[in-house]
Amino acid sequence: MAGPILITGAGSGFGKEVALRLAAAGHQVIAGVEIIAQVSAVRAEARKRSVELRVEKLDVTDPGDRANAMTWNIEVLLNNAGVSEGGATADIPEERLRRQFEVNVFGPVLLTQGVASRMAARRSGRIVFMSSVAGLTVDPFTGAYSASKHAVEAFADALDQELAEFGVTVATINPGPFLTGFNDTMFETWKEWRDDPADRLYDYAKLAFPHEQYDPEPVYERTMEVLLGTDRRYRHVLPTAMEPQVREEVDTQWSRDVNDGRRPAAVQTAYDMQAGTPVRR
Repeated sequence: MAGPILITGAGSGFGKEVALRLAAAGHQVIAGVEIIAQVSAVRAEARKRSVELRVEKLDVTDPGDRANAMTWNIEVLLNNAGVSEGGATADIPEERLRRQFEVNVFGPVLLTQGVASRMAARRSGRIVFMSSVAGLTVDPFTGAYSASKHAVEAFADALDQELAEFGVTVATINPGPFLTGFNDTMFETWKEWRDDPADRLYDYAKLAFPHEQYDPEPVYERTMEVLLGTDRRYRHVLPTAMEPQVREEVDTQWSRDVNDGRRPAAVQTAYDMQAGTPVRR
């Protein structure tokens, strides 16, 4: 591989583990993390695992950080940085909606513009977006996050068509509900809202992420395969067992009627579910 693999959002979750595993396998990896404190933390973890991993501050919303990344001669880019804002669409404050799109859409796309142009100039490269099943379907209270991932899906699809003749490939990873803490904290962001709780449609202290959650191991394994080019498929719904369900949910939109005024089952599940519930085997 001519240049390194850049992984954004590598300070935690999927990004951190994939970066460490690729480095352990001997690949040249740059772990981009949002804040300086994460630089030392990820370096410490790399030393603990006895792997050589380059860690750089890369807040995808920071123009200076993005400009710095343009000097790294990236051969493979994993756009993994992301945040998740939970809550009913009618309730989420404006600044939180804007932050959702700045981190999940605008920052990554602006970073990708510079990286893609350099890849196209040398006629090689690979761009992978850590999207989500939420980029294909929508649950209640995840409208902002799902909307940002739907936007990511659109940009990824367009890039795949636009970069083909320049020798650059594009792919998406679409994780479902995995137990990393990411989904559960989405249902706690309301604690930081600066609004009047009396004006909200819902009491978010009574709600939780409405799905049982899987062990994240399949995401690490498949993401590495996609980054290294051994898996050439464009879209990857994970776990793979969810793919028929996702296809069915997408197809049913064509025959869907307007709501009948009753609480949907998915909303009730958010009331009934306990945070951090694993999938029952």
